[in-house]
Amino acid sequence: MTALICGSLAFDTIMGFEGRFADQILPQQLHILNVSFLVPSLRRDFGGCAGNIAYSLNLLGGQAVPMATVGQDGVEYVQRLQNLGIATHCIRAVPDSYTAQAMIMTDRDNNQITAFHPGAMNHAHLNTIDASLGAKIAIVAPDGRDAMLQHAAQLHAAGIPFVFDPGQGLPMFNGQELLTFVEQASWVAVNDYEAQMLCERTGLDLSALSHKVQGLVVTLGAQGCQVWQQGQAVQVPPVAPKAVVDPTGCGDAWRGALLFGLLQGWDLPRCAALGNRMGALKVAAQGPQNYQLDFSPLDCGL
Repeated sequence: MTALICGSLAFDTIMGFEGRFADQILPQQLHILNVSFLVPSLRRDFGGCAGNIAYSLNLLGGQAVPMATVGQDGVEYVQRLQNLGIATHCIRAVPDSYTAQAMIMTDRDNNQITAFHPGAMNHAHLNTIDASLGAKIAIVAPDGRDAMLQHAAQLHAAGIPFVFDPGQGLPMFNGQELLTFVEQASWVAVNDYEAQMLCERTGLDLSALSHKVQGLVVTLGAQGCQVWQQGQAVQVPPVAPKAVVDPTGCGDAWRGALLFGLLQGWDLPRCAALGNRMGALKVAAQGPQNYQLDFSPLDCGL
């Protein structure tokens, strides 16, 4: 039983600035901004929502099939996925482009300045979906705009139930487009900020939106998550992490657990409970794909 994971593969370059941005960027001089930051620490992580979700699902024992694009520099990433036992036959290499890149600089107060280069992600719509892929479920996660629209429509046409996970891609779509996504999907997963934006743009509250799908989940970070089904909400409590080291990729770890639970036929609150546990596990590790499982997923939520 496989889960098709539509989204991005990206390299994350993380830089640590030991000072404070506020001491270097003068508000009254923003119109002539020209600053440079010394960053003694630097690391490069494998990232992107498709890669992160696939890593989480694979770690739990599920079969993940990421559908994504890489550029001419993506050989290392594809090889890593293969070494992990993750299928790569739905990953397209786009010549004369770079794999999507996120360059993130963090100061001592955990403020961040990020630059994002979409690169090969702009060609993700060239990947197409039909029933022959054999996926039991899927997720449409942040990707190129055209890719998200087309993949949702293709999954719906193929009769493959999927999770709509707009993430940071949500602002690209208007209210009618978002409503179409919801009506095509079987489940919706958003964080609290995205939930508010989804409601504002569609003109529907969470109760009304939940009547259009089998379930809608709002993740709340350290407060756990809220599961909506047929207009009723259930609060799923958080799991306390051993340490808070790096939140990057926590939402993707949660979504990998959601897919695992759905593949097992679990009810949505139990899927969410596993998601909360995976998020707590991930936040205690540096980087989005470096944590290791220390519990049995089949025991979670019982």
